[in-house]
Amino acid sequence: MSADAFKKGPKLFSLARKKAIALGVSQEKGIKLAELICRIQEKEGNESCYRKRPVCRETGCCWQASCGAEIIAG
Repeated sequence: MSADAFKKGPKLFSLARKKAIALGVSQEKGIKLAELICRIQEKEGNESCYRKRPVCRETGCCWQASCGAEIIAG
């Protein structure tokens, strides 16, 4: 994924909402960004780990720029 594809703040939330709609992920009013992203991860068949780990090996994750986990390749 290109560097300009990584977003933060309102742009990230907008991206997450659009992706959730495309995947049919429920998103009730007042849902937190982290919960929405975790639901998206589950729907895509990935581990629901956004902002839940201090270290991550998923170097291709599209949420990594805002996750806060230290990325370790390997």
